[in-house]
Amino acid sequence: MSLIDLTGTRVVVTGGSQGIGAAAVRMLHKAGATVVFTYRSREDLARTLCAELGDRAMMVYADLADAASLPLLMETCVRGMGGIDVLVNNAGVFAENPFTGDDFEQWRLGWQQTFAVNLFAAADLAWLAMREMRRAGTGGRIINIASRAGHRGELTFADYGASKAALLNLTKSIARGCARDNIVAFSVAPGFIATEMAAEAISDAGVEIAGEIPSGRIGMPDDVAGIIAFLASPLAQYATGTTIDVNGASYVR
Repeated sequence: MSLIDLTGTRVVVTGGSQGIGAAAVRMLHKAGATVVFTYRSREDLARTLCAELGDRAMMVYADLADAASLPLLMETCVRGMGGIDVLVNNAGVFAENPFTGDDFEQWRLGWQQTFAVNLFAAADLAWLAMREMRRAGTGGRIINIASRAGHRGELTFADYGASKAALLNLTKSIARGCARDNIVAFSVAPGFIATEMAAEAISDAGVEIAGEIPSGRIGMPDDVAGIIAFLASPLAQYATGTTIDVNGASYVR
């Protein structure tokens, strides 16, 4: 962290009340950034995090599946900080949706709900953030939190893997299409990380999961947050379009 100074940097983190998002909010704030983070269901955790950090931290309720609310959300974040330099699209949803189910409507609903948050909201917020960056003439950074699932395909939650694969491609498109505006984009693709989303799987099969990871342990939120802080700094500027895998070598491309 001694190399990363984010003093004066204004960051929006979606899904920042717990897990990777909360770890990123803490690390970005520690590096000197001003951070606005969104929450949906865990207002208690969001309030606790805000109280812990004090100045330069603000929480905002957001239902990212509600596309019509996103312009106001971005306006609120920008107004609260006086601008935006970095957007971290971290919020995501996950649910089992196997090929072997027998409820077609549930299958379709799973895809719709997953893509609404994991891809469409990320794309919309990136567009809104980049509009603000262009207006300010300062450029900026988009950091999309994808997943190992976006690379390898998944057995029982194809909708989640497909949404993350599309998010990886969105990052590349932003990097190529917006470089002239001094806007860069990166993806981070975690493997198994000890978060609330993965808690049930870790509880049921934590030993087996860790045994499949060459580094011998399940990742922690700070393992990902450190990468996010690095990408939020100017240090990675010329690596725009890059995806950084954070999975303990459990999936190497």
